[in-house]
This record gives sequence, structure tokens and C-alpha cells, in this order.
Amino acid sequence: MKRCLIILILCAALIISFGEAPAVEPLIREGEELTLERCLEIAVKNQPVIMQYLYTTQANEAQLGQAKSGYYPKLDAFSSFTSYNAVKQTGDPYPPINTAYGYKYGDNTLNLTQKIYDFGKREDGVDVARLNLDSSRKDVENQITTVVNNVKNAYYLILKSKYSRDVYIDVRDQYRKQLEQAKLFFEAGKKPKYDVTNVEVYLSNADLKLIEAENELSKAWVSLNTAMGYDGPASYTVKEIKALESYKITEQDAVERANKNRQDLQSLLVQKASAEKSVSLAKKDYFPSFDANAGYEFAGSQTPVAQGWTAGVSLSWNLFQGFSTQQAVQKALANMRVTEAKIANLKLQILQEVKTALLNLKKAEESIANAKVQVRQATENMELADLRYQMGLGTTLEVTIATVNYSQAKQTHITSLYDYVTAKANLEKAMGGR
Repeated sequence: MKRCLIILILCAALIISFGEAPAVEPLIREGEELTLERCLEIAVKNQPVIMQYLYTTQANEAQLGQAKSGYYPKLDAFSSFTSYNAVKQTGDPYPPINTAYGYKYGDNTLNLTQKIYDFGKREDGVDVARLNLDSSRKDVENQITTVVNNVKNAYYLILKSKYSRDVYIDVRDQYRKQLEQAKLFFEAGKKPKYDVTNVEVYLSNADLKLIEAENELSKAWVSLNTAMGYDGPASYTVKEIKALESYKITEQDAVERANKNRQDLQSLLVQKASAEKSVSLAKKDYFPSFDANAGYEFAGSQTPVAQGWTAGVSLSWNLFQGFSTQQAVQKALANMRVTEAKIANLKLQILQEVKTALLNLKKAEESIANAKVQVRQATENMELADLRYQMGLGTTLEVTIATVNYSQAKQTHITSLYDYVTAKANLEKAMGGR
């Protein structure tokens, strides 16, 4: 009994020591700092919408395999057993089964069929399936490009929201200093109560702005998580982007690059080729099909059963089936026209996206230079106004107005910077790049 117990304990110890599953490395570690490249890597591997298109591609690969099956012979097996038992005989000279006692009959057949020629219908079917597969692969690439763009926009939105929040923190701190100064002047009898009340109002507004900024930053984190397809619990940070680099390209070059590289456009062009093949495929129903067949049969009502083999060729031609072939051709033609219209519409959309991104890029670039000047001027003006007030020469109204202008200038500068990188990312996406 003791020996059995010892064996059980040893087995349990082995199970505990060797049976534990290795710890799975989390997708994002708590407190990890993510670069933009790392966020893109996570999104491409983890985003469900990409997996959706990948599975569609797998389905089209299987469909291509089905289409190619027409090149191979078809082997069928058939087996049956029939038992007939007579119940009542009549004087009918032509009974349904001419036997008085019934019979038992077995039939086993193995049949081989090979299509020889069907005027290119089999080949067109394979071409259509192959083109559909190519289209789905381009759809995957296009979806990856879209996901990359979504991650970039969400990443830049976090940085923009963070800097915006920091500006409101700075402004709030400025108002707190002004409030302390106003209270000192009021208590000393140098300034009226209005100065204290005025700054308190602006401080309250600054607190509200800060709450809104914190909320916008929280929503930006949600947007990035969604763009990456991440639903884990880890809190992480993002790394600052490098200094902005000027990006120059003409509208003509941008449009040409887009028409060449946009995978959604390339997918539609492949779909058009597939639609044209589908028209040809539908027309092949007007032609006959030539097949060869061979078989071997074991059949009889008693053993040993009779055996025999057959071999031959057949020609089948559907001469009329209620205008079904004609309607199938019309349907294929209409689908081709639909694809052509989609291509024309997408080209217009690409042109609009490229032009809009270029205009936004130009506007942001011009705004950056102007915003820098505004920030410098507003900072100097706020410092002067604050100094005048401390010396008893200015009013709180001057200081608060200068602080508001400083806040607006800083926000304008932040917006122009991230409008630039966002416009650049959108232009890259419009041109089919990542």
C-alpha cells in the first residue's frame, strides 16, 4: 500500500514539474514603450480584418483547385442489391417481372470518365478561378495598407492629444500663478477684487479644457488599440516621432504612382479580366462536350456473377434549355460592365484623395512656419504682460488675454505639426504606399 502511494506521489510530482504549459509572452508588456514600427507590426499580425481577407484568399485557392479538377479523370463506384419476392401471380401475359418465385440481383460497377475536349470551357474556368485568386491577394495587400494608415493616424492622434493636454496643463499652471499674484495684490490693497475673480473664471475654464483634453487623449488610446486589433489589459506608452522631413512630389507624379501601386485598383483590373473570361466561359455552353469513359461491372442473380467491361466515347450537346445560356451570357456581360464602372469610380476617388492629401500637406507645411512665429510672439507677449502686472503697471485682463493667445498659438502649432504628418501618411496611402 505504501509503495503504491509513493508511486502516485512521484507521478503527481512529475506531472506538476513537467506538465506546466510554458508562459505565453504577452502581445504588449505593461509599461512598454511602443514605436510606430512596433505598432504596425502588431496590427498586421493581429488585426482581424486582415485575417478575414486572408481566409477569403484561402477559399479562392481551394476554388482554383476545384477548377483544375476538370483536367483529371473521374472515378465512380456503384453498388446495388435488389430482392424481388412474388406475392400473387395473375394471368397477365406481360407481368412487370417475369418470374413466379422472385429473384435476388446484385450489381457492382466501377466507372472511369475523362473529359477530352469542351471547346475551352474547362480552361476558361481555371483562368477565372486564377484571376479571382490574384484579385483576393491584392485585396489582402490593400487591406494591410488601410490598416497601416489607420495605425499611423491613431498613433499621431495620441501624440497630438498628449501635447495638447500638456499645453492646457501649462496654461492652468499659469493661471494659478496669476491667481496667487492677484490675491497678494488684493490683500495688500493694490488691486481690486475684480482681478481675483477674473483670474478665477479663466482658471475654471482652463480646468474644463484640461478635462476635455484628458478625455480626447483617452479616446485616442482607444483608437490606437482598435487600429492594432489589441484588446489586452496592458498600459503602454508611445515613442515620440523624429523631426519632420519635408516631402515634395508633384500632383502628376503622385497620381501616376497611385494608379500604378494602388492594390484596390489593381484588384478591380484583375476582376475585369476575370469578368471578361466569365463572358467567354458562359458562351462555351453553346458548344458540345466530348468525353471518354470506361467501366467494369460485376452483376448477376447468382454466384459467380457475370463480369464485363465497357469502353467508349460520348458527345453531349445542349441544343436548347429555355434560353438559359443566353441569359448567362447577358449576366456575365452586365457583371463586366459593373466592374468597369467601379474602376472608373475608383480612379476618380484616387484623384480626389491624392489632391486632397497634397493640399492638406501644403496647408500644414505653411501653417507650421506661421505657427512658430505666433508661439514666439505669444510667449513674449505673455511674459511682458505678466511682468507688467507684477510691477503694478498692467491689469489681469491683459495677462489673461495674453495667456489665452499663448494657449491658442501653442495649440495651432501642435495641430499644424500633426496635420502635416497625418497628411503625409494619407498621401502615402492614397498612392498605394505604406
